Amino acid sequence: MAVAFIFPGQGSQDVGMGQALAQRYASARSVFEEVDDALGQKLSSIMWEGPKETLTLTENAQPALMAASLAVVRVLEREHGISLAGKVAYVAGHSLGEYSALAAAGAFSISDAARLLKLRGQAMQKAVPVGQGAMAALLGVGLDVARKVAEEAAQGDVCDIANDNEPTQVVLSGHKTAIDRVPEIGKAHGVRRALPLPVSAPFHCSLMKPAADAMAAALGQIEIRQPVVPVVANVRAAPVSAPADIVACLVEQVTATVRWRECVGAMAAAGVTDFYEVGSGKVLAGLVKRIDKSLNATSLGTPDEIEAALASLGS
Repeated sequence: MAVAFIFPGQGSQDVGMGQALAQRYASARSVFEEVDDALGQKLSSIMWEGPKETLTLTENAQPALMAASLAVVRVLEREHGISLAGKVAYVAGHSLGEYSALAAAGAFSISDAARLLKLRGQAMQKAVPVGQGAMAALLGVGLDVARKVAEEAAQGDVCDIANDNEPTQVVLSGHKTAIDRVPEIGKAHGVRRALPLPVSAPFHCSLMKPAADAMAAALGQIEIRQPVVPVVANVRAAPVSAPADIVACLVEQVTATVRWRECVGAMAAAGVTDFYEVGSGKVLAGLVKRIDKSLNATSLGTPDEIEAALASLGS
């Protein structure tokens, strides 16, 4: 049995996430305290008390999701002696989750991850004026059809593939005028539904270039170490370990497609049979099962879920 740890992206946040971990484990509390200190704000209070609208703000949601994920990792390591290097073949994360994966694998500190994600959220929000960008999920079709829909919807605007999530779910991102054309165009291509996403900016498209530049500058200011476990990068759907490659992938990721379907496929092809979604929610576990029904996918976000998984993780 080969294991991969996967880390959720934006949309998996919820008020209360990580609170039960903090109440039960000092090692989890220390993660939330470290993030609060790094950001100079009581992000943990927003995570546990809300309001949800404040937690959902991109600049809060991104470091909050990382904190919840790393609290689980810290509990596994400190309370149960489960080290990533000893138990996990690969780590990967969806969009911002890639920062969580890198922090879990020791490529950079939790404090640096928190500050990078705060900046990333702010830079993404600033890149496109509110109301000018949008995103929509195409349900019932795969990447090839999504590309055709995006090309037809663009009509001089930006309409890019943001996320290739699973064989029947692809997300488009770009100018609102282009995304507004997607539902009607999609009908002609067999799209079951084009679902507008409740986002404040068009992530993972070329309109995010100013945010990519901001992340390149920020990443150049921190120490990045070789991870103890290979990280499967969103933009390559292949493992990266060299610090220079990690930086290049994180910068490119801001404007490029999250190739999640291919990431999971690459790990499965390398022998991974068991995927553990580390942190808040169950989105990625669901995607794994839709990508390949033969794979096992388990959520690890609460004390009870951790306890239930200990036998299979070898503690």
